[in-house]
Amino acid sequence: MSRRVSLKEFQEGLAKRLKAAAGEAAPSARLGFEAGGEYWLARLDGSGEVLQVPDIQRVPLTRDWFLGVTNIRGALYGVTDFGAFLGRPPAARGPDNRLLLIGHPYGVNCALLVSRLAGLRNVADFAAEEPAAQHAAWSSAAWRDKEGRVWHELDTERVLAQREFLDIAVH
Repeated sequence: MSRRVSLKEFQEGLAKRLKAAAGEAAPSARLGFEAGGEYWLARLDGSGEVLQVPDIQRVPLTRDWFLGVTNIRGALYGVTDFGAFLGRPPAARGPDNRLLLIGHPYGVNCALLVSRLAGLRNVADFAAEEPAAQHAAWSSAAWRDKEGRVWHELDTERVLAQREFLDIAVH
């Protein structure tokens, strides 16, 4: 019989693994997630926390992929549906959705809504791929896993510098 794990225990365990992986000399661990039907990896030093999706307040006259703002410990964060930003269908709302806080290391309160987490992945186990042209502005590398799935590496610094990402207003 499998032991049930509370959400708090799961988050504490994940936080410990993330902290241990971030301390590696040459980090090869990445946080895996799905967005827009694609697989993505985020460097641990370029992303912040992973949270359950709180209430999000819609902001009028913004693009469809910009979901609005949410309060996280007293600070307002802009929330982007990352899959929809990529031109894919928006994330189907469900219990697997998570917010990935990506802007904290750069002084920006930004969160990405992702379809689901895929856990820690070791890129040393993957084969290098050429990044897809449509993701060149925000992907620094691509990898293929043993199951043949392509994982795009999210370059959070590039994303946060892109005018297309920052321009949330409907024109």
